[in-house]
Amino acid sequence: MTGNIPKSIEDYLNQLRAALAGEDPALIQDALYDAEEYLRAELAANAGRPQSEVIADIVRSYGAPEEVAEVYRQQEATVKKALQTPPPIPRESALGRFFGVLSDPRAYAALFYMLLSLATGIVYFTWSVTGWGLSLGFMILIIGIPFLLLFLGATRLLSLLEGRIVEVMLGVRMPRRPVYQAQDNGLLSRIGDMLSDLRTWATFVYMLAMLPLGIAYFTIAVTGLSTTLSLLFAPIWSLFDGGHIWWDGDIVQVHWWWTPLLSVLGFIGIVLLLHLARGIGYLHGQLAKVLLVRVEADS
Repeated sequence: MTGNIPKSIEDYLNQLRAALAGEDPALIQDALYDAEEYLRAELAANAGRPQSEVIADIVRSYGAPEEVAEVYRQQEATVKKALQTPPPIPRESALGRFFGVLSDPRAYAALFYMLLSLATGIVYFTWSVTGWGLSLGFMILIIGIPFLLLFLGATRLLSLLEGRIVEVMLGVRMPRRPVYQAQDNGLLSRIGDMLSDLRTWATFVYMLAMLPLGIAYFTIAVTGLSTTLSLLFAPIWSLFDGGHIWWDGDIVQVHWWWTPLLSVLGFIGIVLLLHLARGIGYLHGQLAKVLLVRVEADS
């Protein structure tokens, strides 16, 4: 064990934050939540003892901040290795890299996320608008403050759910714990802490933005899939329909020797769509990281 023995919860958390400097902000948020929850529970169980003595005992049992940080690093490496998708086969040529996206599971997961985003976007947008509307309306009643606290707390849990979806489908590490909220504080104090936290407002920005983003993602995915699959299976459609195919709502006469070319165009279109989905997935993952993860390393 190195460094000074922490004398308070804040001191312990600061040392743990410093020991985890440079790690993923989502990992830091999880570690700080777990540590603070444990520390406060131990202090509550030893209410008659000085805080410095309790913290010293915790350091001997739970571990010093440097030791806890190392445990989290090891666990993170183990979990990351277990959840990591099979790496794509290295391609040397530009053509190989272009078609290599067909074997990339992350591209398909991102495409599925684009299809799912319309539903989640509607849910997030409706939740945010309705929740704030009811919260402001209830402020004239006695239930207004408890309702606002419940709404803000539920929103944090909803952001964790979105984080799990983003992590599984887009491969971006997201928090598995919320920002710790001391339960012994009064209602007004807890609401004030939430409202003064920049991440609370960033979360609502994300949820409101998910509706237009979800519409755009869904439109791109559905339009791309319908167009490319129609071209890919054009020879089969033409066989069953006397050389006719549907295109943009109209029946088009296509000679049989053109249909293989349409299939080639459809196949290339699918490859381009997967590249686009992978790019959108990467960008959206970075957006979620910025708006939903509290950066503790610089605190």
